[in-house]
Formats: sequence, C-alpha cells, structure tokens
Amino acid sequence: MTIVDEIRKAQRAEGTAAVMAIGTATPPTCFEQSTYPDFYFRITNSEHMPELKRMFKRLCEKSMIKKRYFYLTEEILKQNPNMCTFMEPSLDARQDMVVVEVPKLGKEAAEKAIKEWGRPISEITHLIFCTTSGVDMPGADYQLTKLLGLSLSIKRLMIYQQSCFAGLAGLRLAKDFAENTKGARVLVVCSEITAISFRGPSDTSLDVLVNQSLFGDGASAVIVGANPIPDVEKPIFELISTAQTLVPNSGNAIRGHLHETGLIFKLDKSVHELIPNNVEKSVMEVFQPLGVEDWNSIFWVMHPGGPTVMNQVEVKLSLKSEKLWASRHVLSQYGNLSSACVFYVMDEMRKKSIENGSKTTGEGFEWGVVLGFGPGITIETLVVRSIAIA
Repeated sequence: MTIVDEIRKAQRAEGTAAVMAIGTATPPTCFEQSTYPDFYFRITNSEHMPELKRMFKRLCEKSMIKKRYFYLTEEILKQNPNMCTFMEPSLDARQDMVVVEVPKLGKEAAEKAIKEWGRPISEITHLIFCTTSGVDMPGADYQLTKLLGLSLSIKRLMIYQQSCFAGLAGLRLAKDFAENTKGARVLVVCSEITAISFRGPSDTSLDVLVNQSLFGDGASAVIVGANPIPDVEKPIFELISTAQTLVPNSGNAIRGHLHETGLIFKLDKSVHELIPNNVEKSVMEVFQPLGVEDWNSIFWVMHPGGPTVMNQVEVKLSLKSEKLWASRHVLSQYGNLSSACVFYVMDEMRKKSIENGSKTTGEGFEWGVVLGFGPGITIETLVVRSIAIA
C-alpha cells in the first residue's frame, strides 16, 4: 500500500452514517387554518374579492392543514403594506427580514438537536444550511456559525433556493461527509420563512392562492455521524443509500423566481401526476439491492407536499392507509415547511415509535424510505435502517 493509500484510509470512517439527533423550531405566531382566510383577505385589503375568498376558503378546507406558524404578524404586515399587494416592489423589505430571521430560527432548531446529541459543540466539523427564503453574502451558514459559536474552521456548505427537496439533499451530502471524514459530525439545518413569498391575491394568478394556503414557517436540524461513541451517542436512523433523479419533461412544473416583488412560486397541476407516476421507479432503484419489493413492508418518511400528491402516491404504490400517517400529521400541524419538512416527519416517526412501544424507531420495521420532491422535478430518495429501541 502506498503512502497516499494509507493517508486516504486513515482519513475515512469505517462505519455507516446515522442521524444522531433531531431538533425543530417554529415562530411563535400560530394561525388556525379555518380562520386564516378571513385574516388573509382582511390584511391584504382584498375583501372586495368575495369569489376569490370563497375559493381560498375551499383550498384551506381541502388542504388537510389545521394550523400553521408564521414569522409575519398583523403588525409587521401593516408596517409593510407593499408586501400585502400582489405585485408591488417589496424585495428589500422582505430580504431585510429573512437574512436576520432565517439564521435565528435555524439556531433554535440546531440548539435542540445539539442538546439531544449531548456532545460539545466544538465537535461539530461540518455545517450544511438549506433555505429557500432569500439570499445573502456571506450566507445564512456564516450567520449561524456566529450565532452558535461554531469553530471558525468548520467546513460549511450553503444551499439556497432549492425548495422542498433541499433538506434531503443536505442529508445525502452529510452522509458522504460523515463516511469519508473520520470523526466527522455534520450539522444539517433547514430554515424557511414565508415572508419572502407572502403576497395578496390576484384574479389573474390563482397560483398565489394555492401557495398562501399551503406553506408555513419552521426550521429543523439533524446531526449526522459515523461510528457513534458507545453509550454516549444514540443513533436514530442509519443512512444506507441515496439517489437523486430528474423527472423527464418536468422543468416547468415547479418554478420559483425572485423579482422586485419577492419570490413568486408557480405550481403546475401536472405535479399531481408527475410525482406519483415516477416515485415507484425511484424507490425500486434504491431497494433492489436489498430485495425489497413489498412497499408495505417498510416505513415511510415522505415530504408532505400536499394532500393530493400523498393520496396519489398511496394509490400508485398500493400503500396501506396508515403508511403515510407521519407525513399527514406534520402537514396538518405545520403545513408545508419546504426544505425543513422532511426532518419533522422523521422526528414524528421516531417519537411515535417510542411512545407506541415499537421495537425499532421505524414503527417496528427494519427498513424505511425517505422521499423528497422539488423543482426539476427532482426526486430525492434515501434508504434508512431503523435502530432497535432499548
């Protein structure tokens, strides 16, 4: 063996990466979904649009969402009336909010994950930060490094503007970092604040109503590492294999563009078919080496993009109704939190497994799949292995 080979071997971990801790955080302002349409049309001075309001109420009723959390309050919106219109210039005001609040909310989630992990913050070697809420230089990763007091030599990676699949993409990268760097402990943080995209309704763009009925604010964090310290670090899920794929001819299905008016999302109705029609191919690819073909024999941690997508995935893969319970629960209690959402679902899965007396962190099942979707359309797929509950 050459000296280079010896050095490379010494640099790499020998074990499989695992999620060792999870933390979540939300802003303090909570809106009940049933009363949100009244607030939304009042604060945007849109009461003169009764038909749009009736449409918005129907969307909120069908969303399966019971409540959502927001940084924006009535007071903040009254101080920034341009944000309440459909297309008035307001990017500066939005950016001033999110570049401060996104790292702060991320800090809350990270601190919870670090506390659960139980190790000194100086042992964190890598930081991956994901957000769709604004852009800045230096980035939110830099701001979080200062807020947490992380090492100045920490290896940072900033993922901006990738929306709902970014959290799982960050976890995929964390697995690579942890398994290829001996002793690495990777902090992955996702933080999303809809102040970048809040806007009033328009009878010429019904996409606005869909977006305003679905997304919420929240942050999540996980700590990933290989070779856990016995009796000190407590793995939750082992990260076995990953895949990312683009759905053919789907580039216009989910779009987001930054304008002077903020971030404008466009969601095509084809999303409800493109994702369900392509999920099974992605799942088959990652589970083929394990010989798994029965999708009801594994547990599911799926990004809850919306009720229609979940229902269609359930039908296409012949899943039992209880398989997506964790995703549906998170959607009902928080809405779609974009990149931060999948870690909420993962957290819910392990908590309920413990509460229900399951033998493993995956509801008693050994193998599970974590799924994320986003612009592209991009499908992120991760095979995880549950850990026995002592």
